[in-house]
Amino acid sequence: MAPQVSKHPFEQLTPDFIMDAVESLGYRCDCRILTLNSYENRVYQVGIEDHEPLIAKFYRPERWSDGQILEEHDFMLALTEQELPVVAPLASASGETLYHYRDFRFSLSPCKGGHAPELDNLDHLLVLGRLLGRIHSVGAIRPFSERPALRSQNFGHDCAAYIAENFIPPEYSESYQSLTADLLQQVDACYARVGATTNIRVHGDCHSGNMLWRDGAPHFVDFDDSRMAPAIQDLWMLLSGSAEQQRIQFDKILTGYHQFYDFNLAELQLIEPLRTLRMIHYSAWLASRWADPAFKKAFPWFNTLQYWGEHILELREQFSLLQEPSLAL
Repeated sequence: MAPQVSKHPFEQLTPDFIMDAVESLGYRCDCRILTLNSYENRVYQVGIEDHEPLIAKFYRPERWSDGQILEEHDFMLALTEQELPVVAPLASASGETLYHYRDFRFSLSPCKGGHAPELDNLDHLLVLGRLLGRIHSVGAIRPFSERPALRSQNFGHDCAAYIAENFIPPEYSESYQSLTADLLQQVDACYARVGATTNIRVHGDCHSGNMLWRDGAPHFVDFDDSRMAPAIQDLWMLLSGSAEQQRIQFDKILTGYHQFYDFNLAELQLIEPLRTLRMIHYSAWLASRWADPAFKKAFPWFNTLQYWGEHILELREQFSLLQEPSLAL
């Protein structure tokens, strides 16, 4: 008898399952379902009879606890209460935002369109700076109590250890372990030089795909990676180009940002350490999700000898960047 192949939990999310989950809340689906670009969770645009489509987000089992998801929801709702352009989950008549259907947890939110902002457009950066300043002013009011903070331990040391123990090919094992040890030593030394920084609730993953521009203004989506971190975590990914270009860009961002929240200039020294942690964490994230069939289809280049060789080269380049002076305004 051939061995049984265990299915990934997300394979239960058939169109009928998705519609049944949404209709369990009293909606009537019109059978139109569009799968949206999401891998950590599963996100669908679901047509609703006599209503605008809704976005149904099914959370990855065992990633966040209910309490951690609800902290994300509460943060987003607090932002919308301040009339900030954030796509927050819809609440039921009883105030619930997290729903359970069979073995899954899911939420519903309005369907908002738009395109990515032009991050080389200084006017766009000014507007984004203002918006992030307002988001951070709300994020600083109180901390998350259940969501973890972004630290070099959980985003760097733990991730490098996971890769070394489970994924790195023997040909690159020694190079990877030696290089990541040196990188993380530099990261930890930089954090020590900067000293104590204020961690606040941040979006956590401010790449252009999570900022949708429409009618001359942006709105933020997907706070799934929201956590406690320095404010710079939401700012550094807006930068691109040469050091001089980044200096001009950051100056424009801060012009808007300072209208609503103060920025600690010492955090500029954390840009390259945070970039380093993101690079290490990203590989570990792909590795930890490799049993999900969707990842093998979406990232066929991952976990090949070529990938690991190129990844080590990128980390070596990052080690050189850590030796250079930090961005100065």
